[in-house]
Amino acid sequence: VQLQASGGGLVQAGGSLRLSCATSRSTFSSTAMGWYRQAPGKQRELVATIESGGWKKYGDTVKGRFTVSRDNVKNTVYLQMNSLKSEDTAVYYCNIRWGTREEHWGQGTQVTVSS
Repeated sequence: VQLQASGGGLVQAGGSLRLSCATSRSTFSSTAMGWYRQAPGKQRELVATIESGGWKKYGDTVKGRFTVSRDNVKNTVYLQMNSLKSEDTAVYYCNIRWGTREEHWGQGTQVTVSS
């Protein structure tokens, strides 16, 4: 399974970006899809996930600013990021999981927020 993330870049604080992650395998039966991020010197952390039934989970620092969504026709998961802050600067990784044993990661896309 290949995951291709796109949409990262440089944006000013308060701005918006939309990340996309397309998969090479149908996501219809996937358990969950989502995004994680890793800033320099920090551990990878949850940003947002969406389960097959539509239930969404967000990291505490992005609640109210970020929105995760999925399109099972396009086999793509999205992350709409609004009101970006400098502390959102990180490499963002998409993730897809089937059950509890199969999990795949994208290559990462850099998001840099200038203050």
